[in-house]
Amino acid sequence: MQFIADLHIHSKYSRATSRDMSPESIWKWAQLKGITIIGTGDFTHPGWLTELKEKLNPADNGLFRLKEEFFPDDIPASCKSEVFFLLSAEISCIYSKNGKTRKIHSIIFAPDFADAAKINSVLSKIGNLKSDGRPILGLNAKELLKIVLDASPDAMLVPAHAWTPHFSVFGAMSGFDSLEECFEEWTPYIHAIETGLSSDPAMNRRLSALDRITLISNSDAHSPAKIGREANIFNTEISYKHVMDAIKTKKGFLGTIEFFPEEGKYHYDGHSSCGVSLSPEETIKHNYLCPVCGKKVTVGVMHRVEKLADRKEGFKSREAPIFHSTIPLPELIAETLKVGVNSKAVAKAYQQLLQKLGNEFKILMSLSLHEIEEAGSSLIREAISRMRSGDIHITPGFDGEYGKVNVFE
Repeated sequence: MQFIADLHIHSKYSRATSRDMSPESIWKWAQLKGITIIGTGDFTHPGWLTELKEKLNPADNGLFRLKEEFFPDDIPASCKSEVFFLLSAEISCIYSKNGKTRKIHSIIFAPDFADAAKINSVLSKIGNLKSDGRPILGLNAKELLKIVLDASPDAMLVPAHAWTPHFSVFGAMSGFDSLEECFEEWTPYIHAIETGLSSDPAMNRRLSALDRITLISNSDAHSPAKIGREANIFNTEISYKHVMDAIKTKKGFLGTIEFFPEEGKYHYDGHSSCGVSLSPEETIKHNYLCPVCGKKVTVGVMHRVEKLADRKEGFKSREAPIFHSTIPLPELIAETLKVGVNSKAVAKAYQQLLQKLGNEFKILMSLSLHEIEEAGSSLIREAISRMRSGDIHITPGFDGEYGKVNVFE
């Protein structure tokens, strides 16, 4: 069965996260987006884990369902579908290795509450799990991997947003030049990396060292509406085991749904305080210093990929899974209406399209343009047509600033 999964989100217990990130709201928005399996996020937080146990029932497939008494009643009939939860969490490891401070974020997947509790029991002796839904631990990422697999051979660790400058395995500021440098003899247990918003699979394929690695994408959502901004497409049975096996073997893993990477917050180099955005070539020309204030610039994902790549830009592999570059539907609606994406007009138009046509991914990726125009307008039809063909205009993001995307110049 083909389905979409977003395996990395956060709960209301994480910093800078919406209070609306509850199991009920996550369940609702997964349906609005068209997601069948959604990560719980933050199972390391005691308060969130208690709430998950209260509101979820184990399914017979290693996943979880929301209990019926917590079902929201405001989901359009056109979007209603079954949603499963998969236990997930993100850990921030900050430690010193090879004379450099490392800040590595990792996603953890666990098959059940018992194994999640085993992981939490060990981690609680290393740091405070109550302080944040994404806890910060003084722990080597390799040691975290060992802890996870010792607790459960069915659990999995995936390096999160692998290219983000400040907090990732390949990040320019605190990462490594290879998976082996980070995980050493435990590297064979790394089956995937999360590419993050500022890179896409095509960029990652320029590193032959990643050929065996499955490239997954997730939203890392901190609010309900951001769920599904990136996601994965599977063609397997719906179960924890089949999803993990697909990630390990690539069999049944069809590909990903992506941001246009230029829209990500760290695609280009730059210095946001001075409003300076630089291509890698410009950064080198300025000796990695901001031309306005003279401080070091933040080296972005495009530059970092170029530095580590051993293949030319545009390299293609016949065996590689597909990926679809999309723009969130509210952003497209906002541009056609010439209003802000958070305006009431956009929210109203968004709900009307979902009621008439079904979930967001269906609208963005598979419905005919004729159906979209009939339910919406000629402008929204044209916007989606241009998005599908890649006929768009993007000012790349840099140093924590999202890129600006326009379908109409």
